[in-house]
Amino acid sequence: MTSRRLVVADDLRRQITTGCIRPGDRLPSESAMADRYKVSTATLRSALAVLQGEGLVEKIHGKGNFVRRPLRRITYVGGWGTLDPRTAADVGLRVTVRTTVMRARGHLTALLKVNDGSPLTEFLRLSYDGESPHSLARIYVPRDLTLATALRDRPSEAWAEASFSVPDPPPAEVHETVSARAPTPDEASTLRINRALAVLAITRIAADSTGRVVEAALLVFPGDRVEAVFRTHHVIEERQAHR
Repeated sequence: MTSRRLVVADDLRRQITTGCIRPGDRLPSESAMADRYKVSTATLRSALAVLQGEGLVEKIHGKGNFVRRPLRRITYVGGWGTLDPRTAADVGLRVTVRTTVMRARGHLTALLKVNDGSPLTEFLRLSYDGESPHSLARIYVPRDLTLATALRDRPSEAWAEASFSVPDPPPAEVHETVSARAPTPDEASTLRINRALAVLAITRIAADSTGRVVEAALLVFPGDRVEAVFRTHHVIEERQAHR
């Protein structure tokens, strides 16, 4: 026998996919829907969780449950100077930037290869598709680097365009670690996603020709809206090319 939560989820899914309830529409209150379907509030919330996991519904704290607009898929291209952390490279996405001066602690000391307590600048970047969060990036740069200090007094709009430009000279080495995992509670809340939805997490470390780390980026993309592409270029020595 089909459970009541699946009966409710199936009916709401049908209304959404047939256009009876349109993207962006606010669903009735949970108590009103529970009364309509003659189920408990717990069962109703369980049904909504099914639809949240499918990306059809999102719950916005303090506002209610909404039919989610289809979010565009973006392509993350591995390597420096590509889409993210500059998710604004897709002009349809809106990006907010918050900068914080902090001290290196814990895992950041290992990522940036700095002493505990070294001064850093953190850039918290959120991209939005309409009003829905799309991806999250935390970027850490040593404070004494020219790129950070030269721009520190600019407004956030200037940071959005300038702070992640490719420096001159560009990093000599970029190392990326990619993993699929469950979101942390903070990531799920920030990105408004169900804890059951896997995220693509990328840790990107950029270093200069001396081996000094010039940037550590922690990027998080919900798995339903990103593709990652990595290219390998083989270097052929000149004498081999002329054989």
